[in-house]
Amino acid sequence: MSKLLFRLRNVPEDEVDEVLQLLEENNIEVYETSAGNWGISMPALWVQDDAHYEHARELLEHYQTERGQRIRDEYDTLRRTGQAESLYTSFKDQPLRFVFYSILIVAVAYLSISIFFGF
Repeated sequence: MSKLLFRLRNVPEDEVDEVLQLLEENNIEVYETSAGNWGISMPALWVQDDAHYEHARELLEHYQTERGQRIRDEYDTLRRTGQAESLYTSFKDQPLRFVFYSILIVAVAYLSISIFFGF
């Protein structure tokens, strides 16, 4: 019987490719299910052979720890060089959109709390 190995909802495409490559290199057969036509099913990777499940989980945990550290290091490098996305760069790149969303946030907050305080 197949076992769920890795949910793919909101997972970047490059991560999916790396996970599939890792499992293929270790001769672990998996199959992928999609979200379906309406996107309501669970996209995931499933291990076909139960005997390989524990080994696949260990590989995946090690990979995710490694990837997390790599992504944090890349972000730290971008932040140190001033290339990381920030509130200021968002405002600088698209000031009208930034102001519009700021006004929208204030309006929603006002409407949400005005009921309780009777403004």
